[in-house]
Amino acid sequence: MVTKRTLLSTLIALGLSAGFAGNSFAADEIYIPLVSKGFQHQFWQAVKSGADQAAKDLKVKVTFEGPETEAMVDKQIDMLTSVLAKKPAAIGFAALDSKAAIPLLKKAQAAKIPVVAFDSGVDSDIPVTTATTDNKAAAALAADKMAELIGKAGEVALVVHDQTSRTGVDRRDGFVERIKSTYPNIKIVSVQYGGGDQLKSTEITKSILQANPNIKGIFGANEGSAIGVLNGAKEMKRTIVIIGYDSGKQQKDAVRSGAMAGAITQNPVGIGYKTVEAAVKALKGETLPKIIDTGFYFYDKSNMNDPKIAAVLYD
Repeated sequence: MVTKRTLLSTLIALGLSAGFAGNSFAADEIYIPLVSKGFQHQFWQAVKSGADQAAKDLKVKVTFEGPETEAMVDKQIDMLTSVLAKKPAAIGFAALDSKAAIPLLKKAQAAKIPVVAFDSGVDSDIPVTTATTDNKAAAALAADKMAELIGKAGEVALVVHDQTSRTGVDRRDGFVERIKSTYPNIKIVSVQYGGGDQLKSTEITKSILQANPNIKGIFGANEGSAIGVLNGAKEMKRTIVIIGYDSGKQQKDAVRSGAMAGAITQNPVGIGYKTVEAAVKALKGETLPKIIDTGFYFYDKSNMNDPKIAAVLYD
């Protein structure tokens, strides 16, 4: 078995430290920055905690940053530019725009800096792997739950965080495709994008509800979107079926109270841990799968205390 000390020595001896020789960290601190899609949601704090734990276990230096909101593509690109300039050993990256970052990722590839995508992949084969949820399958499950709860007939809508990231596209498509293929008596009347921002998603929800008085349910495709749907329905005094994505304290409280019917939970701590672990494996020259599937569950008030589900719900 390769010990952690042997791993570090081997990396340096093989010259893999060339990528971090110019940074400010000591030789035994292999630097792996993670550039996330955001920093404000509890989901990202949970991803960070997983990355920090992996850093401790694997004796590497990890930093974690993201823009204030998930609409700040340009700021995320600036952050990626900044970490590349520090010549890291490897990079973890969750793209807000699956195409915009490709020129910078090509620079990383040319510098032989492995890139591990996490949460949201890019439209490129540059990342050595992607640690993520199977978002299309998870959103399809959300569609099944929505259909069941509205009697497999009626009008529904979606509030999605964006249409540029892989998570936004896959969650939208997973939900829409399942409804269209399986539930002919359900009509999707609107798909709107709120940037993952609670306030914007609240206003979008209110507009959807005003325009569609007979709507039965809305799917919020990430933490900010789901809370926005919840708040919008409350402000409009409308009782609808709300299915969310992720957890966090507000969603968990809403599910417990019945205001939100349920939600998909990912494994954000696992995503963070597996990202750093994959980066270290890439530096060792190990072969990695194209996708590291970190799993998901649907939770509602009937099962959220189940140990296997409670373990991946976060505050």
